[in-house]
Amino acid sequence: MQKAEILEFTDVLKAAGRSFDIPEAADAYGWLVGSWELDCRRYAGEAVSITGEAHFGWALEGRAIQDVWIMPSRSERTASSDRKRNMFGTTLRIWDSSIQAWRIAWRNPVHNHWENQIGRWSGKDVVQIGIRANGTPTKWSFTEITRDSFHWLGEVLNADGQTWALEGEFLAKRMY
Repeated sequence: MQKAEILEFTDVLKAAGRSFDIPEAADAYGWLVGSWELDCRRYAGEAVSITGEAHFGWALEGRAIQDVWIMPSRSERTASSDRKRNMFGTTLRIWDSSIQAWRIAWRNPVHNHWENQIGRWSGKDVVQIGIRANGTPTKWSFTEITRDSFHWLGEVLNADGQTWALEGEFLAKRMY
């Protein structure tokens, strides 16, 4: 019997780049790969000023993008950090060729917060749409996208069914 190669979990999770199964024009998230500094301006509907970080990488043979969003940033986290403004969660964005869009699963175990959405390009923005377990429609958007920055907005549909309320807002700058 041949001796098995010892691999770390991340070695089999990560991928070098986008799978050829995903059309280049549908690659709504590859530009995010790398690490980002976050300036959180709004969280859970409240104005805040919290630093954070986000890290993105290709996964699952290049058919997914996975990230980790951390707030406050690791260098500022302590045992006494404000638990109401604490995020250490992950998103898995998996390409679904049957709908020509990305299926998105966000999980923040700190608050048992989860979201399922569908994401794709909408003009120059990347927009993710979903419905929470309580029936509330959500819209998360990456806007003002450049190679080294983006503006992220998390919104919920108001009871009037017409207007959106801002729950979260991050300004991001690429670290590398």
